[in-house]
Amino acid sequence: MTGPLRAALDGRDLDLTLYLVTDTTLCGGDDEVGRVARAAVDGGATLVQVRDPDADDERILRLTRSVVRALEGTGVPVVINDRVDLVEAAGAAGAHVGQGDLPPERARALLGPDKVLGLSCQTLAHVEAARSLPAGTLDYLGLGPVWEQSTKPDAATPAGPEGIAALVAASPWPTVAIGGIGIDRIHQLPATGVDGAAVVSAICAAPDPREAAATLLARWREAAERHTTEPSEPTDSPEPTNEKAR
Repeated sequence: MTGPLRAALDGRDLDLTLYLVTDTTLCGGDDEVGRVARAAVDGGATLVQVRDPDADDERILRLTRSVVRALEGTGVPVVINDRVDLVEAAGAAGAHVGQGDLPPERARALLGPDKVLGLSCQTLAHVEAARSLPAGTLDYLGLGPVWEQSTKPDAATPAGPEGIAALVAASPWPTVAIGGIGIDRIHQLPATGVDGAAVVSAICAAPDPREAAATLLARWREAAERHTTEPSEPTDSPEPTNEKAR
């Protein structure tokens, strides 16, 4: 990779503001995933994760390559969910792993030092365990679920915005929240201190993915601006830290 994308990754300066996680079925099938991803990016999505837990290696490669091609020239990174060993062949920028996937240390060893690696964390114990990893292992944390999510019925108990704020406060990395986030809820997240919102059905199932992404981003930015200009109110939730590892 060359140009702005390569430069951004070299600096580990990921923009997590609006993070699309693809769902092949909701997108309308394999041939539509790239189109939906490009429409979302045209609407303001800043990072795309290709996720299809039911797909075999060949299909994941095909899906990811289609997204990478669709986003050519946008500077928006593409990461693969779980399948760390396919990142290089797919031309992806990195991978995202969960608590039950390949351990982060092994994932980093496979990826090398220059690829992006994210880790899902549902609890404070998960975040604390991540903090014990060698420096340079992770680039960001995915936190959640915030609310119940239809695309992942076996997910952990929803943390709610207050729980997400506690996880953000414990994280030295940039963070992105996921789980049940839609146009009607995204405005609740900037106040937690999280750096961005990851969405699935809010874009993949939308009649117009570009418009959906643009609306989500606008509501995030409006809420973020209010949060930075309005006086803060006392809260029982831990205050998010501003320190982020890069």
